[in-house]
Amino acid sequence: MSIRQFVRGTVPWDSLEAVAREVADRYDQEEVRVTFLETDNWLSTPCVVNDRWFVKVISGQNALVHALFTGARNLGAFSSGREGFFEPFDGPVEMAEHELEATRKLRDIGVNAPEPVEAFEVEGLGVLVLEYLPDFRPLDELPAEAVERHAPELFGALATMHENGVAHGDLRGENVLVYEDDLYFIDATNVAGDGLEGARAYDLACALAALEPLVGARTVVEVALSAYDTGDGSRTRADNAAALLDAQDFLSFVQIRPDHAFDAASLAGEIEKAASGRGDATR
Repeated sequence: MSIRQFVRGTVPWDSLEAVAREVADRYDQEEVRVTFLETDNWLSTPCVVNDRWFVKVISGQNALVHALFTGARNLGAFSSGREGFFEPFDGPVEMAEHELEATRKLRDIGVNAPEPVEAFEVEGLGVLVLEYLPDFRPLDELPAEAVERHAPELFGALATMHENGVAHGDLRGENVLVYEDDLYFIDATNVAGDGLEGARAYDLACALAALEPLVGARTVVEVALSAYDTGDGSRTRADNAAALLDAQDFLSFVQIRPDHAFDAASLAGEIEKAASGRGDATR
């Protein structure tokens, strides 16, 4: 059993059956077929119902673990000289409702995300229902050349989020899905509105950390310099270099997370080159 499975806990089978029955009733399904996904998700039990709906079942233990993670992340923000900007949830239903709303916000500003359906409660569990994207692959499972090809889209989507007052808050390779050769973003977390500046820097740090092992520090910094833009020409490479310097403050914090493994020193070196006008990353 992985550490994530242990921390996530196990939802009793009769409760999972109750969730399946509720989904079937809500969507007029005479039969229901549930496929559980083999993912290392910390904060829910994910499954697919009738190959049409992606369903996340969130337990009280999941909500407690999220609260502990939120406290640790805010401590990390404090250690980087920023106010904490992650907000906790009151329980599993609120977690489901927030992710539903976060997914709607992403789609409203033009960022790809699965279509949100609804969130509800079953026996104290939070249940989130989204469109199921068949045959998707997480970004971090693609070959390096495919990751490099998609990297500008990732940084462009981040810029769109940030320009519209939205932050992802938990960007990892497994939270970026490739479907029909486009990127889709899932699992956005709860970020305080007055902490958006810090959350932007944290998002960038997480993006750099997620891509560095796949394409290398020099490449990912160069892509971020060029592609962290909404496409309207309002940002310059100097603006992006400054944003990367802000992100650099969070690299040591991101490095201690168990779901990121990357070369922070190499990233910091390439960011310093970009900021000072030296090296290939600034050409």
